[in-house]
Amino acid sequence: MEQHPITKAIRIRTDQTNEMEHSSPLFLTSSFCYDDAEEMRATFADENDNNIYSRFSNPTVQEFTDRMVALEGAEAGFATSSGMSAVFASFMGLLKTGDHLLSCNAVFGSTHTVISKYLPKYGIEYSYINADASAEEWKAATRPNTKMIYIETPTNPGLDIIDLELVSAIAREKNIIFNVDNCFATPLGQRPIDFGADLVVHSATKWIDGQGRVLGGIVVGKKELVKDIHAFCRSTGPSMSPFNAWVLSRSLETLDVRMERHAKNALYIANALENHAKIASLKYPFVPSHPQYNIALKQMKNGGGIVCFELKEGLQAGRNFLNNLKMLTLTANLGDTRSIASHPASTTHAKLTEEERLAVNITPGLIRISVGLEHQDDILNDIVQALDNC
Repeated sequence: MEQHPITKAIRIRTDQTNEMEHSSPLFLTSSFCYDDAEEMRATFADENDNNIYSRFSNPTVQEFTDRMVALEGAEAGFATSSGMSAVFASFMGLLKTGDHLLSCNAVFGSTHTVISKYLPKYGIEYSYINADASAEEWKAATRPNTKMIYIETPTNPGLDIIDLELVSAIAREKNIIFNVDNCFATPLGQRPIDFGADLVVHSATKWIDGQGRVLGGIVVGKKELVKDIHAFCRSTGPSMSPFNAWVLSRSLETLDVRMERHAKNALYIANALENHAKIASLKYPFVPSHPQYNIALKQMKNGGGIVCFELKEGLQAGRNFLNNLKMLTLTANLGDTRSIASHPASTTHAKLTEEERLAVNITPGLIRISVGLEHQDDILNDIVQALDNC
């Protein structure tokens, strides 16, 4: 009987050992052994699926990968040491000199650095397009040498929503790889492959871990594409630690219930703050005032756990707000059980020029709230008192 992906994320596991353990063991080993020389030769010749070295594959890492593949509805996947290594591997495993990458302009700061600073060193061209571009604008932005379209939706940190069906139709028409960063939504909030994506990348450090403990990333998607990404990672080394994979695999067992609470709390906070006197504008995908609200309803199961708002008094008000918080944490992360506040213009997107930040609506007074699992009134009360005092 076919199981639901949520059940698979809990029940998929490595083979039980002779110890008959209930919870999967941790295979914390760098290498693996063989019974004889012939078995070792056949393994290195890729004539079987035996493990060789944990940089290539590991049972604990494979368990996490298989669970993520099930959640995203993908064919295959490869887990990496961090979210950025997953993003970089998805580029370098598939792009070559002379290729063109088309990306939405609203991307995470480190992703922007990779696209704008490092890809050109390998002769890979790039261009950006607004997240709210029309189908005609997307088509016009492609080139004869466009090999990949890369987007975030929702975007970090501005929560722009990009129509997955619209972009995937253009990618299919022009035989372009469609690569989606699904970090903010998670597979429980959105499955890009269902809307035509070829690849999906995640920073597992965020909601998938959910408790601010370990780093991790993953790329899932079409088997033939993941094969090339695996080959790149196998030689260059951005593999996931078996320990981190063991932690993340346990985290997936509670992802559904956690994200339900995160999204419920976030919607409550967004609705309560939308008309606050100190806030010029607020964005949350499932609030009707969001510019792409109807698109969000079409492709997302919930609005996720991030709320962002613009303070009327700008930069200094943003600093005052952060300094006035009593419970929310100031840290370089999101997707934690504990609520987190950040100021993107001076932290995650500080390396962008002011012009680049404004182009993607990262204004001096923009605040990003990663809504945690605390009681919703405690989260709201801390934000309100910080707003009232800034």
